[in-house]
Amino acid sequence: MRRIGIGFRWELKEWLRVNSELVDSIEITAEHFFRFDKTCKQVLKSLGRDYSTFVHGLGLSLGTPGPLCEKTLDNFVKVAELANAKWVSEHVSFTRSGELDLGHLNPIHYDADSLSNLVEHARHLSERCNRKLILENITSSIRFESAMHETEFLNELCRQADCGLLLDVTNLFINSRNHRFDPIHWLREIEPTNIVQLHVVGYSKENDIYHDRHAKPIQDDLLDLVQTVFEYADVRAVTLERDEDFGAVHEIEGDLKRLRAIDV
Repeated sequence: MRRIGIGFRWELKEWLRVNSELVDSIEITAEHFFRFDKTCKQVLKSLGRDYSTFVHGLGLSLGTPGPLCEKTLDNFVKVAELANAKWVSEHVSFTRSGELDLGHLNPIHYDADSLSNLVEHARHLSERCNRKLILENITSSIRFESAMHETEFLNELCRQADCGLLLDVTNLFINSRNHRFDPIHWLREIEPTNIVQLHVVGYSKENDIYHDRHAKPIQDDLLDLVQTVFEYADVRAVTLERDEDFGAVHEIEGDLKRLRAIDV
């Protein structure tokens, strides 16, 4: 069964209560619950009881050499346990350099050193959570020469770390437009059994540059790419991401219905 769901945001809590029939699964951003007050704990347990849940991280910085931040890791594990997460996810990126939090997902070099570091961190995270880990591709405003192609790197990462891929279709689409490559060719280079979950949200465009601001409804060309992924891989879940303009609930409801209507 392919689950169609949404990323939990506090602004959507009441909407979710009255529109639960549109949602099979909920993705929980771990860092949004790190204060662990009574309300946070109650919401996590409630979501874990009523939906299939996945916990998604933003700040573990798996691409940074050296040990993971133990406090962040402990909190991440606690969220996954409270929410009864089916699996957990993070990004193929780094957000921290030394002790400095960069506050942004940054691209890594696709080479043997980065691969070894990510494999070690991915295995450690999965073992601590006692859950399957899937890792997400990111957007990048720059492209640099690396020893490996991105798709080769992701396939090898999944193999060595025994993890899966959280394929962000919007990120793939945006990178393909900004860096001028064929997203279908990129997709065909990914081992289909690696693809577990999708992220999707509409893109923004300014001065011929595409951006991922999590604020727009899904455009038709993105929906076509989602359908292509469905035809290529046995996707287990799709998460609609929305971080702005929560008042436009008709757009959110429309996107969920359009994703559910894809017949593959």
